[in-house]
Amino acid sequence: MRVNWKSWSLNKDHLVKLAIGILLVGFACKLLVFRSKGFGADLDFPEVEKEYVQKPDLKPPVPVQIPENDDQMPLGDWVPNPSGPTYTNESCPLIEGHQNCMRNGRPDSGYLHWKWKPRDCQLPRFNAERFLELMRNKAWALIGDSISRNHVQSLLCMLATVFGVPGLNFPFYHKNCVLVQLDEEEFIVERPVEVYHDEQYKSKRWHFASYNFTVSNIWSPFLVKAAVFEDNDGVSTAEVQLHLDKLDKTWTDLYPSLDYMIISTGKWFLKAAIYHENDTEVGCHICPGKNLTELGFVYAYNKTLHYVMDFIANSKHKGLIFFRTSTPDHFENGEWHNGGSCPKTTPAKEGEVEIKDLSRILRNVELEEFEKAAAKAADNGVNLKLLDFTNLLLMRPDGHPGPYRQFQPFAENQTAVVQNDCLHWCLPGPMDFWNDVIMEMV
Repeated sequence: MRVNWKSWSLNKDHLVKLAIGILLVGFACKLLVFRSKGFGADLDFPEVEKEYVQKPDLKPPVPVQIPENDDQMPLGDWVPNPSGPTYTNESCPLIEGHQNCMRNGRPDSGYLHWKWKPRDCQLPRFNAERFLELMRNKAWALIGDSISRNHVQSLLCMLATVFGVPGLNFPFYHKNCVLVQLDEEEFIVERPVEVYHDEQYKSKRWHFASYNFTVSNIWSPFLVKAAVFEDNDGVSTAEVQLHLDKLDKTWTDLYPSLDYMIISTGKWFLKAAIYHENDTEVGCHICPGKNLTELGFVYAYNKTLHYVMDFIANSKHKGLIFFRTSTPDHFENGEWHNGGSCPKTTPAKEGEVEIKDLSRILRNVELEEFEKAAAKAADNGVNLKLLDFTNLLLMRPDGHPGPYRQFQPFAENQTAVVQNDCLHWCLPGPMDFWNDVIMEMV
């Protein structure tokens, strides 16, 4: 709730109101802790390191002219958004370092000033207060790989609730609340409290105490049982051991307790892997010298999604389940580990960027398996919906961290050769508009 306060002079009434305002803030924050029922109430969030905050340039970008294309179904356009994002890395401390492009020193800010506008329909902007009210006493989970983790951070940043408080000086911090200053007014923001993480900090869960609402990120990049031997930069020491006929219990054990889910996978199936079925090695993808049949990633992806979709369609789950297609990357002149980059700073015009063959193959498998499962799910009363954001993101080659995956990569050497990330998405950034679509569907 936002309250406008008239200016008032520093007098006796001023001091009384100031004291009351401070007491109200303390009471509100204590209430949040009380209502959390001890569910992570002792956890603190670190203060934002202001010396690392780069504020966005508020100048609107030059519009990109997007031509009509009668050969393809018009889905929407990226149009100028002079007001910019609803949050920054200053107002949301939950952005992971690799996606924190503002903190990491990305010099241009035009990528922050575009919004997705569907054609032939109206799409309201994400309303955090309305969404949280709808989600009271509910549980969400985003299940998949690092793109799902990227999305969770976007959703959490947009779900901060705000209400005006008079007479307090910026900054003000509390365990569950933080006072931030926006447009010369001050607000209290309820931060989601992290209440769980696994050993590797891959899976996490957050709690909004005022709404008894939880959001989980469940790490399951293959959705089936897998043994993975790689570091955080994706460097592998051995092939993935992938059991195509055994769903990953990391998500299936929690599945019955969830009210809403977004399930996805994709790019991990391009990795070198040994395939198992019925506890027997049946083949592989990229395994020279192993004396195994090269089955290819399409075989594994088809099998996996068949088992995943069959499990969902027959589950009789009464919540809402989204299956999201995998996202395109925009590497140019190479890939992740061999010098690929993404230097664009504006959205692409429609038809200017073509989806890569590997991404198209993955998406075709996803759409085929979803279509097979959709009718069965409907017959069983399972609410299964498709989220296909491929074209929405295909037109945003400017939205990736690129070299700003690292903190200030060119601080010491302007010509340094650094690894580029043209797969994940800057936050704030294009991914935020997924939440507009999801809220409208919910």
